[in-house]
Amino acid sequence: MPARQTRSSKAAAKARETPSSSSDEGTRQSPPMNGSAAVAHNASDKSDAEPKENIFLFWPNVIGYWRIVLAIASLYYMPLHPRTCSLLYSISCLLDALDGYAARIFEQSTRFGAVLDMVTDRCTTSCLLVFLSSAFPRWAIIFQSLIALDFSSHYMHMYATLVVGGADSSHKNIDKSQSRLLNLYYSNKNVLFVFCALNELFFIALYLLSFSSPLLSPHLIKSVEESSGGLIQPGVPVNASLLRQLFPDPFSAAALEIARANKMDSNIPWALAGLSFPVMAMKQFINVVQLVKASRSLAEVDIKSRKAKGLPRKVKAG
Repeated sequence: MPARQTRSSKAAAKARETPSSSSDEGTRQSPPMNGSAAVAHNASDKSDAEPKENIFLFWPNVIGYWRIVLAIASLYYMPLHPRTCSLLYSISCLLDALDGYAARIFEQSTRFGAVLDMVTDRCTTSCLLVFLSSAFPRWAIIFQSLIALDFSSHYMHMYATLVVGGADSSHKNIDKSQSRLLNLYYSNKNVLFVFCALNELFFIALYLLSFSSPLLSPHLIKSVEESSGGLIQPGVPVNASLLRQLFPDPFSAAALEIARANKMDSNIPWALAGLSFPVMAMKQFINVVQLVKASRSLAEVDIKSRKAKGLPRKVKAG
């Protein structure tokens, strides 16, 4: 009896030890089973260790920031310093081509950069047109219409591109089947540069004419010609002593307006305006085409969406 009990107790002890040993083996064998998870964990650690790119400091975006700084500086000089303003504004516009070149060279094309570029273009042109509206009040409604057309056409075009093509689409990817004109305008970099440059050149020429042309700005020199017998002529530098004779304060608003009207000759601005006017007019036509095409694209999306919802609902007769 004692021998049998001893054997049975030993068997029970072995049975109790077997699960623990199997569990130990399972724990020892478990790491190879989780190898994929370990690899994924190591990969995530490596990705966290990699330096994160700062999109805001990409070279094309830095150039875009300088464009904004130059544009603001040009606005500061715009009321009374046409040469300085024109120089700063022109450099800001020319940098528009440089940021795209930098994006291709450094492989730093980003959605933020594209939006920054477009917003800067719209804002700088609009600010100049606002000044022209005040300089030429008779034509203010034309400049206001150009601002509205520029903003509406580009906003509609951008929104239609996102709705139809998705988040990865670009507003410059226009198929020929949609519009041959827009395809040529956006796909050919030379055409795009010429149109944008001459469009801005026309408005800069008008800005310079507001300082130099008695034909476009007769109110700036009319009172002087009547009161002084034409002593101040367009294109002739203004003498400060003459201003003191005409005005109690030579630095008053009226005196500065007279000095402003006689700072430069109007021949060059007239030539620039005549040269760039056809391209500017074509640019506005492209904006109209862009607005119409974007509106039709959004309307087609709405039609498909309504059909998917079963709209318009059929009215049951009787």
